[in-house]
Amino acid sequence: MEKDKCISTNNIISEVPDSVIYVPKFITEEEEAEIIKHINHAPLPKWTQLSHRRLQNWGGIPHPKGMIAEEIPAWLRKYVDKVSSLNVFERDKLPNHVLINEYLPGQGIMAHSDGPLFDPIVTTISCGSHTLLDFYKRLDTTQLQQLDLDFSLLLERRSLLILQRDLYHRYLHSIAERDTDIISRSIIKNLNICSEQFQEEQTLKRDVRLSLTIRHVPKTTKLKLKIG
Repeated sequence: MEKDKCISTNNIISEVPDSVIYVPKFITEEEEAEIIKHINHAPLPKWTQLSHRRLQNWGGIPHPKGMIAEEIPAWLRKYVDKVSSLNVFERDKLPNHVLINEYLPGQGIMAHSDGPLFDPIVTTISCGSHTLLDFYKRLDTTQLQQLDLDFSLLLERRSLLILQRDLYHRYLHSIAERDTDIISRSIIKNLNICSEQFQEEQTLKRDVRLSLTIRHVPKTTKLKLKIG
């Protein structure tokens, strides 16, 4: 596939631990509309309903015993290949799984890490709406403590975010459950490379956001499960 986007030093967020890459306008408005159409037309059984959001798994369902690999459909493979063409994945660890999350305004996800089921590099395309992704240092304790926000990243619609290394292993990330986000230059560390200009204390209203998290699952099998 022809590389219509390239990662440069301008895409590296310098104010946070290495290595975070942010590519605004990674996909076009037409591509975004295509993605949203296919996601919304997926058969109902493809959706998994959680308490605060719903999601789709493509490529299989990750499991500690191994993901039973499934073919990723052509409409989605197009964007997996587009991310792969940036050469952020190792040749033998190309992405084989896509997790699609739907966030309605007011919905979010608690602080978490993606864990050992995945290779420690995460790429996410945002469609339909922006969001703020919040980061917290992982605590070296088993005691329950209040996490302190370290920094946030503004994920614009049609953007690509790439997380790896320290931010994968040493930080938790979350999305707060709220309808709007307030711009704060002291907290949001990628405003200087966003595609739009934002004013301090500007209020951004959330819409329905569909995120495509594209990753590599190392442990897979092509065996079919026996039902019954």
